[in-house]
Amino acid sequence: MNRLFWMGALILINGLVISGLAASHESRDAAAQPDIEQGRDLYRIHCLECHGTEGRGDGPRAALLAPRPGNLVSAATSTKTDEELLEILAKGVPRTAMRGWSDQLSVDQRRNVLAYVRTLVHFQDPPSPPLPSPGP
Repeated sequence: MNRLFWMGALILINGLVISGLAASHESRDAAAQPDIEQGRDLYRIHCLECHGTEGRGDGPRAALLAPRPGNLVSAATSTKTDEELLEILAKGVPRTAMRGWSDQLSVDQRRNVLAYVRTLVHFQDPPSPPLPSPGP
């Protein structure tokens, strides 16, 4: 009887540990998914004035800033890793108007802004080469 009790208890504990690990993994996955709509709202509040509605660095304040705000949809910016861009969002860019946002936006909020900025980039296929002209 005592042995049966301990085996049952062990099976129960094992099941609880496994289900707890699975639930923990699922909640981490859900937390890892950025909220693009919140990112858009935060971008409009904190970034649009300098970077513009499409992220091209042409916002209403852009002409007053030297150097001009970065073009967030440029190839140079688009090829940066998420980690590089998150560091810029957190710490800013020295000797520019781009200040760090780590004291005002949480890590998740900065990730959401980045996720929204990534949606602004629209890659286009290069134009088709011209057709060869007919021979003589």
